Amino acid sequence: MPRRILTGTVTSDANAQTISVSVERRFKHPVLQKTIRKSKKYRAHDENNTYKVGDKVRIIECAPRSKTKRWEVLEA
Repeated sequence: MPRRILTGTVTSDANAQTISVSVERRFKHPVLQKTIRKSKKYRAHDENNTYKVGDKVRIIECAPRSKTKRWEVLEA
């Protein structure tokens, strides 16, 4: 199975080598046909602590690095 790649915005960089990335997805409601925005936060591995709050980043799935980290930063 291919590894997923998501694009989102960094919301936190407080922890060492870890960033929180908020990924937003948009879809139409099946009945109301209204566009709905849903967001989800992912914790991603940032080896050199290079990304700061507000940066746009792409993250890719990886093997588990800790209890909550299953993603790593691909590029900005």
